[in-house]
Amino acid sequence: MSTQTEPPEQTDDETESTPEAEPEPEPRSPGQRRRDEKAARAAERDREAAEAEPDLGDDAITLKVFRYDPEVEGKTEPRFDTFQIPFTKGMTVLDALIEARDTYDSSLTFRHSCRQAVCGSDALFINGRQRLGCQTQVADLDSDVVRVEPLPHQDVVKDLVVDMEHFYDQMEAVEPYFQTDETPDGELEEQFQTPENREEIKMSTRCIWCGACMSSCNIAADDNAYLGPAAINKAYRFAMDEREGENMKEHRMELIEQENGVWRCQTQFSCTNVCPKDIPLTEHIQELKREAVKSNLKFW
Repeated sequence: MSTQTEPPEQTDDETESTPEAEPEPEPRSPGQRRRDEKAARAAERDREAAEAEPDLGDDAITLKVFRYDPEVEGKTEPRFDTFQIPFTKGMTVLDALIEARDTYDSSLTFRHSCRQAVCGSDALFINGRQRLGCQTQVADLDSDVVRVEPLPHQDVVKDLVVDMEHFYDQMEAVEPYFQTDETPDGELEEQFQTPENREEIKMSTRCIWCGACMSSCNIAADDNAYLGPAAINKAYRFAMDEREGENMKEHRMELIEQENGVWRCQTQFSCTNVCPKDIPLTEHIQELKREAVKSNLKFW
């Protein structure tokens, strides 16, 4: 009699089903690989930027900036935006504005160029006074809040940018360029100026056309025809230059003796107080008044 043997008992390991092999990923095209690598790099940059986010703590300044944009719905009403800016040693108001624009709001608009108090393009109304943004140290301001506005008495184009066309027109009205009655005989001969005369007009040559003095002048604010301190100072620079000669000096005096010239100045010294180049503007205006009186005196 034949005997049947039972099949060997299966162990747990043997009863488990063999896992199916995972399908191999489809090969990526070169374009897809480049896109994936680009996305990975962008994610890495975002991660690094998040890790580098400064802890503002006590080293932050509060920057309140005037905002106005007549071309964007919802921004036509003037307002102030507040930014928390990490403070660094030597930071200027212009540095803080650039940080606010580059980090928080790229639409923030203001003028700047040389950042060395030479171009005059970043004249602003900072904490209630006309100043150059690049020249004003945040640490020197006696306030925990830096409040920045466009120059007063000027039409605002957008945010901190004002229309300077009227200011330039007033400057051009005094013919702000050198004109002389006579030139030296020799083609290469210099037109000499005495050291004393150069010293007399030296300060007036430092004007950078920033418009701070014009903005501070209450007379200019009420009278658009008034030449203003910057234009009169420019007239002084050439009228008192001995190289132009008497005939040109007389011509320049005629330009500034008119009703809206030097006689409109009420000697408030506001222009002198805010001039970033320390030009004694009021003194120059008074000197031209004396010259105007002397030129009209007749002795007989």
